[in-house]
Amino acid sequence: MSLQPTFSTPTVALPVMLVAEVQDSLLVVVHDLKRLDGLLAHTMENLMQRFTAASADLSDPALVAMQELEGVRAGLHAALTELQFQDMASQLIVHTSKILQGCAYRLASDSMGSEDGDAVPFVEDVPDRPNPVTQDEMQAGSVELF
Repeated sequence: MSLQPTFSTPTVALPVMLVAEVQDSLLVVVHDLKRLDGLLAHTMENLMQRFTAASADLSDPALVAMQELEGVRAGLHAALTELQFQDMASQLIVHTSKILQGCAYRLASDSMGSEDGDAVPFVEDVPDRPNPVTQDEMQAGSVELF
């Protein structure tokens, strides 16, 4: 007679109210991240409008030949390149929101089960890459103003 060890997954019992509070907090953070993404998008739109107007002003035929404005034009191009930050930040916010929302739903499902047989709405699986944004540097290039 051989004795085979049996392994079981350890479990932790938490009070339902604690789990509910943690889930609520996670969902509040998801909501705040969505608001932050909206603020970044709004700021980006305003900056693009201002940069477009400045670029149009600097393209005036009377100003094109002025050597002194070349530094201003170069600075404007550099600033536009740096605006790519908003796109990368938005990707990271969406990625983080999905993970937090998935954690909140998983926590609720594992701790409290579903009510009346309803399925708990799970967010897609956590991506293999922990960070969707891997840009290390930004270089100037052609930037199209809308």
